[in-house]
Amino acid sequence: MDKPLLIVDDDTLFAETLSRALTRKGYVVSVANDLDDAFLNIAEHRYDYAVIDLKLGNQSGLEVVSRLHRHHAQCSIVVLTGFASIATAVGAIKLGASQYLMKPVEIGDLCDVLEGSEREQSNTPVDDDPMSVKRLEWEHIQRVLTEHDGNVSAAARSLTMHRRTLQRKLQKRPVKR
Repeated sequence: MDKPLLIVDDDTLFAETLSRALTRKGYVVSVANDLDDAFLNIAEHRYDYAVIDLKLGNQSGLEVVSRLHRHHAQCSIVVLTGFASIATAVGAIKLGASQYLMKPVEIGDLCDVLEGSEREQSNTPVDDDPMSVKRLEWEHIQRVLTEHDGNVSAAARSLTMHRRTLQRKLQKRPVKR
């Protein structure tokens, strides 16, 4: 059975690794590494499944979600991200994504979500134990630090925090939740 799937991710190594794994699971995979390539693929091919990275360099994968949903309304779209937030999850779902998952993700779990996204979405219980404020702060600091390529001084300026304060926070272990 033909299972056309589009992967959109600017990390070429991750995209190729994911492509190989999904091909072994029976999908016919196309890969795009930027918005232009993704839009070209969407215009030229029909996709039943898509895995889209939220952040494509300085661009947003949500643009791909929106266009893909307009062209292929029945497509099961999964948005992957390394930095989740409630606002972007809600935005992705409103634009047509079926699911929103945090990286790293297991291939088996991704395939389950792709194949049964409607069922998954309606049967998934709401998390009664949300992340603590300290955990959210830790994740935000890690995201900002990554955006500044590990430069503590630049991250501290971005966070409007003294560099030494940021260094002390980074020395602490992250809380579980």
